[in-house]
Amino acid sequence: MGTVVSIELRAPVAPEAAIDAACAVLHDVDRRFSLYLPDSELSRLARGELGERDLSSDVRWVLAVCDSLALSSGGAFDARRHRPDGAVDPSAFVKGWAVELAAACLDAAGAANYCIGAGGDVLTRGEAAPGEAWRVGIRHPVQADRVAAVLEMRTGAVATSGLYERGDHIHDPRTGAVPRELMSLTVVGPDLGWADAYATAAFTMGLGGTGWVEDHPGYGAVAITADGQVIWSASAHAHRAPDLAEDPASTSALSGGSHLGVVS
Repeated sequence: MGTVVSIELRAPVAPEAAIDAACAVLHDVDRRFSLYLPDSELSRLARGELGERDLSSDVRWVLAVCDSLALSSGGAFDARRHRPDGAVDPSAFVKGWAVELAAACLDAAGAANYCIGAGGDVLTRGEAAPGEAWRVGIRHPVQADRVAAVLEMRTGAVATSGLYERGDHIHDPRTGAVPRELMSLTVVGPDLGWADAYATAAFTMGLGGTGWVEDHPGYGAVAITADGQVIWSASAHAHRAPDLAEDPASTSALSGGSHLGVVS
């Protein structure tokens, strides 16, 4: 879906077959959901070659989830009104959901400590080293080589939504306008699919989005305002690393950028 996925494993390392299976899951989801591929189910749906009843069960389920998110967010997240060309685009949920499916392959094979980065969103399991949490940096929205804050994660997910990486690609489905109140909004929680979707919706909501995220049990938000203030919700603050860790060289992974930087 136009992004890069990286997997960093720590001992105990999963067998190569499990890693291959995880990658196969990602390619399968891409094959069916990507709007970059002309023969995907969603591309064929957009051209009218398939009706929704003709879609595979997974695709229909994802669209139903996105419809539910549109209702619960008051329309701030809407996969059916996200793109100017009118194509159904559930990628703000699908990417994280696909990573969770890939992670299940590694979990089943006995992998306990690993980190997956997908286009700036991060899933973590276990520890980066014995007794040490994974350190996920939130990319500074103005200074690309710096981080604005660092989260300490064991098993969980971090997803960031903002305009600085890909330009004005986010539009408020309710108005069509580009949200300007925040430079970025990061969601931390137990599941990357939901964290990714919540980040998209909450970024569109502006400052009020942090409270909306916090209303979902287990999820929290870190917002960076247009004037550079960093605002933490209570659940996200529980993962905050000490300020002295806000150095890109000290982080295990980076949320909000186009790459995953891992330190040994």
